[in-house]
Amino acid sequence: MASPASAALPSVDMEAVVKAAQIDPRRADDTLTPGAKASVLLVEQALDARNLLDPAYVDGYFGTKTIDAYAAYQRSLGYTGLDASGLPGRTSLRTLGDGRFTVVRELTPGARTTYRGATVNTRTKTMLAEAERRLSREFVITQGSYNPGGDTSSAGTHDGGGVVDLSVSGMTTATRTTVVRTLREVGFAAWLRTPSQGDWGYHIHAVAISDTDQSPQAQHQAGDYYLGLNGLADRAPDDGPPVPKLTWEEYQRA
Repeated sequence: MASPASAALPSVDMEAVVKAAQIDPRRADDTLTPGAKASVLLVEQALDARNLLDPAYVDGYFGTKTIDAYAAYQRSLGYTGLDASGLPGRTSLRTLGDGRFTVVRELTPGARTTYRGATVNTRTKTMLAEAERRLSREFVITQGSYNPGGDTSSAGTHDGGGVVDLSVSGMTTATRTTVVRTLREVGFAAWLRTPSQGDWGYHIHAVAISDTDQSPQAQHQAGDYYLGLNGLADRAPDDGPPVPKLTWEEYQRA
């Protein structure tokens, strides 16, 4: 049972904050992420109180200044590398909110594990298993997560968690589209990659939206997906099947 003091504190919706932290830095304007303003404001006010964020940026918009401030806060806790990317994690958000706010709808990627011979985290594994169940097929994972420097053509997207590449060998064009659609429906930003787009063969690239272990490059791809883009450097229009954009947690509640 919550203490009277904690019960009186406002709450930060972590799902909303993480979504905004992925999308807002990729926007061309200062449009707020729907449903995130109140929670982002509480986070920004806490960063301002620690002299990490200029009050001018306490506005409910989790843009690059707020990302930088949150990364500085993570470093102040002793985090380094991907743990100090500016994307809020459960522990750092709880600590930031101590005495100021409680955290609800918490997110965690879970522990690192192995699935289909590739390294992923527990959340990603569960998402892939659900997509496989719906498709009645098993994936061949050609590249997993937590693979810094493993494939230079990936531009760092696989350095952290929540990202996989899947083989499309033996799939028809229609099947490829169905697989991408199903991955999107369970919470991945997923695309069919083709040789015309870069130095790679045909494969499916999938980013688990709101995975808090994402590398900055994967964060950018998730944000671009929300904005209707293809997740590549040219930021061209999304070329995948249209679906309602859901996180894994939203899919489970639907």
